Amino acid sequence: MTIPDRGVGVASPVAVRGILPPVPPRSTPPDMTDLPQTRGRLTPAKPLSDLTWLRVGGPAEWLFQPADLEDLAEFLAALDPEVPVFPMGVGSNLIVRDGGMAGVVVRLGRGFNHIRIEGDRVTAGAGALDAHVARKAAEAGVDLTFLRTIPGAMGGAVRMNAGCYGSYTADHFVEARAVTRQGEVVTLTAEDLNFRYRHTDLPEGAVLAEVVLRGERGEPEALVAKMEDQLARRDASQPTKERTAGSTFRNPAGYSSTGRPDDDMSLKAWKLIDDAGMRGATRGGAQMSEKHSNFLINTGGASAEDLESLGEEVRKRVFESSGMELEWEVIRIGAPAGAAETG
Repeated sequence: MTIPDRGVGVASPVAVRGILPPVPPRSTPPDMTDLPQTRGRLTPAKPLSDLTWLRVGGPAEWLFQPADLEDLAEFLAALDPEVPVFPMGVGSNLIVRDGGMAGVVVRLGRGFNHIRIEGDRVTAGAGALDAHVARKAAEAGVDLTFLRTIPGAMGGAVRMNAGCYGSYTADHFVEARAVTRQGEVVTLTAEDLNFRYRHTDLPEGAVLAEVVLRGERGEPEALVAKMEDQLARRDASQPTKERTAGSTFRNPAGYSSTGRPDDDMSLKAWKLIDDAGMRGATRGGAQMSEKHSNFLINTGGASAEDLESLGEEVRKRVFESSGMELEWEVIRIGAPAGAAETG
């Protein structure tokens, strides 16, 4: 099914999770002389399509790659408080709109990808990939195998309370270190974050820097075998070789896909999309996957508008078919083409 392009109908960010509220405008965009000194890297007008898994999106006004925690904290403390800050992670769960992003986009690199294991506790930098953490933990006999098939890095896993195969990040969470928008390094507890289905209360503008998780002990060989089974199941059911951002919509009413007792097939997003006749639907270079209908893919040459407008059409058709309102799980940020954000 090919959906005609009617433009993006974006609902209120209050009504629909997965879209960030607009940033209040500043009088002038920051230039290099306005930005704090850093030991990291500052890149102007960096195309974010190079950094997202969907390979779409306009430029960031500034891309900041801090050298380490101290560099990140000092930069944010000295940055004009009117300049918006967005922590990007590895871009696995994002649609960056074609007009790009105002302010500073923070992307964590080598200074934030450490993994340390002591007993049943695993401390990981927020930039460490979920899959790497799962593998290192398994080698040490710590069961964080649920992370193995989750795309992205640990900061995003905490922010979105990522989970699969019977476990959520919240189930293993001990604490996290973050840098507030004001540059203060703070320790966050589970109570601070208020974990919910695919959501936390991470303060706006805060950047997660380090995460501590706890896992049950197990035999390394058994844990590795468990992850191999999970990978095989994922590859059999999901379009892992396509450009995708993972699950596009949350399952209604907070229901999971983990096999828990609250699991109800009739409340799966993919089932509602199927029932609405939207499996395989296309718009431009965007498509709802034939393999798994809750995966939005870039078949080649899609714009962010193609992807988002197809997603909005899916939401509309599902509501007409079932009365259920799907909420975005993929985060959508930035300005549409022709309306670039000016901070």
